[in-house]
Amino acid sequence: MPTILGQNQYGKAENRLVKITRDGATHHIKDLNVSVALSGDMEEVHYSGSNANVLPTDTTKNTVFAFAKEHGVESAEQFGIHLARHFVTSQDAIHRARVRVEEYAWERIAVSDAGRAGHSFVRRGRETRLTQITYDGERWEVVSGLKDLTVLNSTDSEFRGYRKDRYTTLEEAHDRVLATSVSGRWRFNWTGDDQPMPDWDDSYEQVGRHLLEAFAETYSLSLQQTLHRMGARVIDHRGEIDEIRFSLPNSHHFLVDLEPFGLENDNEVYVAADRPYGLIEGTVLREGCEARIPVDLTNL
Repeated sequence: MPTILGQNQYGKAENRLVKITRDGATHHIKDLNVSVALSGDMEEVHYSGSNANVLPTDTTKNTVFAFAKEHGVESAEQFGIHLARHFVTSQDAIHRARVRVEEYAWERIAVSDAGRAGHSFVRRGRETRLTQITYDGERWEVVSGLKDLTVLNSTDSEFRGYRKDRYTTLEEAHDRVLATSVSGRWRFNWTGDDQPMPDWDDSYEQVGRHLLEAFAETYSLSLQQTLHRMGARVIDHRGEIDEIRFSLPNSHHFLVDLEPFGLENDNEVYVAADRPYGLIEGTVLREGCEARIPVDLTNL
């Protein structure tokens, strides 16, 4: 039976790069996990095994480390843009490059001896920063985000008035713990060099601030409502972003029945259930814009 080759790509995944910039006694760390995927005129390598158009994946790995030296790592987004532009413009057979970057944050350790504080670090484990750069020789798409941002409200959350059927056993909650681990991706409206480039680091910091403030300030009647408030706040305050998508697991906290021990549980003692969990997902868009972030965030 005849077959045709569908979408294909190749590259080097999870290149672990640590770039240390020494500014006298003060050092700076960028800790990245970089994955490169390339596509283009690659039919022949699949059909006949000819590698004539194939840039070795080992070369893509070497390029990641060489570019860290040649260009530095200003931000995850800027570094990905340098790499994507290079692969598409330097190789005739490569028509599209996708660069994914995870960034792990470090902060300096405060010590009494100021001479040592500049080069001692502790891993800051609040969340992991993400970006994906895609370039086809004409247009750019930059989708950034974060994962594992764990947040909790100990009150100001309810869940009641929901539909019930013969299988419903959940009691309505007028005051509950609301907790989730935020996974979010947002798409920038920067698509080419003819536009001013956003300040990537400042944008990331400001988006994170708006997400946390919206979570904290929302009296939540549902996690869906909180999701929308978080997304709408980012869109309203950050003009460089047109779309944001969330995946929010509802980290359930159930009151423990202490009556068998003769104790009253006045919203004090909970069991944190890690599974099964509700999973709330959704996209918030600027009016007039098209949704482009994939529904399944696990592949982004």
